[in-house]
Amino acid sequence: MNGQNPDTHQASKPGTPSPPMNAWRAFQTIAAVAILIATLFTLWTPTSLFTVNDTNLQLAILPPEETPTTMPTSLPSEKPRLGILVGHWGKDDGWICPDGVREVDINLRIGTLAQQELAREGYTVDLLQENDPRLIQYQALALVSVHTDSCDFLGDTASGFKVAPALASLQPEKAAVLTACMIDRYANVTGLNYKYNEVTTDMSSYHPFDEVNSITPIIVIEVGYLNLDRQILTEKPDLLAFGIASGVLCYIRGEPIP
Repeated sequence: MNGQNPDTHQASKPGTPSPPMNAWRAFQTIAAVAILIATLFTLWTPTSLFTVNDTNLQLAILPPEETPTTMPTSLPSEKPRLGILVGHWGKDDGWICPDGVREVDINLRIGTLAQQELAREGYTVDLLQENDPRLIQYQALALVSVHTDSCDFLGDTASGFKVAPALASLQPEKAAVLTACMIDRYANVTGLNYKYNEVTTDMSSYHPFDEVNSITPIIVIEVGYLNLDRQILTEKPDLLAFGIASGVLCYIRGEPIP
């Protein structure tokens, strides 16, 4: 046997690979499988594995910043409109007393304060001159014209206020309710008496009323006499303005009237 020890070297059986050959083939097999798996993952991307046809699903997978997050906001509605017409403002002085006090100044002061009072309640309030171009077809929930009575001494009873609705209104029932509200609230706030027997047709036919839209309820108020009521007219215009605002709010809110 060529001097070899039969215990240390034996011939391999036919068809059986030697140990080094077995390790090489195992390595080849593992490498082939790894290449195959890598190729499959390269070819089979998520878009090829799944077809996304649902629009909602597409939106769901968008990044958060790409999806709509805010809704359009609606514009606020316009506030209800009211009108305060200042008698003689922009036209003439009205009554002029011997000491220089002018009716138009009293009217404007009280009208401005009434406008501010109603604006605080959330209304859009127009302060209008006697010949204001905005009066043409003017529309509002209510229009109040502010005036003051004579400086002359007309007797011991020439004190108090007067209210009258416009004759041209197409809705006289609304003007009547506005008139009743104004009489009640103004008297309660100011303590002045209502001179119902001295209301004249000149008040109801006041010329600017013809220009206003006939669906707008209109009244005219003479807030007091420049003679006997001088003190409250000049020293407490805010009280008189609050009385006017209270009468308007009574009408708008449908408050009870005695």
